Amino acid sequence: MTDQERLTALLLERIRACGDSIREQWKNPVGTMTRHFVVDELLDPTICQAIYAAFPKDGNGFFNRDTFREKKRTSADLGAYAKILADITYAFQDRRVVDLVADLVGFENIEPDPKLYAGGLSMMFPGDFLNPHIDNSHDADRKRYRRLNLLYYVSPDWKTENGGNFELWDEERATQKTLTALTNRLVVMETNQHSWHSVSQVRIEQPRCCVSNYYFSQTSPDSSDYFHVTSFTGRPEEKLKRVLGVADNALRNIVAKALKTGRGKNLINKDVADPHRRDT
Repeated sequence: MTDQERLTALLLERIRACGDSIREQWKNPVGTMTRHFVVDELLDPTICQAIYAAFPKDGNGFFNRDTFREKKRTSADLGAYAKILADITYAFQDRRVVDLVADLVGFENIEPDPKLYAGGLSMMFPGDFLNPHIDNSHDADRKRYRRLNLLYYVSPDWKTENGGNFELWDEERATQKTLTALTNRLVVMETNQHSWHSVSQVRIEQPRCCVSNYYFSQTSPDSSDYFHVTSFTGRPEEKLKRVLGVADNALRNIVAKALKTGRGKNLINKDVADPHRRDT
C-alpha cells in the first residue's frame, strides 16, 4: 500500500465514522444558509503535523496574491515539496472519497478535480485575508459546475483569536458564522450562487496552512444555466470595497465571457499568466 493509498483509507474510515454527524450538520446548517459540515481530528495528529511540516514556512515558491480582494499565497506545484503534500491532496481526489462525501450530502454525479484546476495548497501570513466572495462557477473548460469545497487545516495549536478563520455569510453579507481553522479540521461547504464565504485576517506570526480540494458536476446546483467569475465584496464596514466589488466583478465577468475562459483573469492586476490561481 502506498502512502497515498494509506491516507485515502484513513480518510474513508474517519468520514464514514462521522457519517451521522455529517448528514445532520448538512441538513440543518446553523448560523448560515450555506450547507456545510465539519470533521475534527480528521487524521492521526502525527500525520497532520507531518503535513504541516512539509509546507515551506516562508511561503517560498508559492504565488503571492495581494489585491483589495485578498492577500494570501497559493500553489498547485505539489512536486516542488515533500511528497506527503501531494499524497494528502490526491487522497481527497480519490474516487472513493469523492463518492462517499457526495453520498453523505445527497449530491449526484459529483466528479473530482485531478488536474487541480481549483485545488492545491494555501498559506496565509500575518495580515493576510480573503474578502467575502462566491467562487467562480465552473472548471477551466466551463463544462462543469463547482459544487463542493473541501478545506483541511493543519497549522498546530490554532485558536479563534489567531484569525485566519473560515467564515460563512448570509446572502446580504451582513453577518457571518465563524468556523475556526482548528488543527486537523476538515470543513466541507457547498458552492452555488449564494454561498458567500471569506477568511478573517491572520493576527499571529505563525502561517495558517490549508490543503484545498474542490469537486465538480455537469449539473448546476439549482439546475439553471449560469456563469460567473469569483465575485468579491467588502465586509459590512468596508463600504468602498463593496462599491469597488460591484464594478470589478462586472468587468471581470465581461472579460471572462468574451475570452470564454473558465474564470475571469484579473487583467487589471496583470496576472493573466498566473498558472496557480486559487480562489479559497
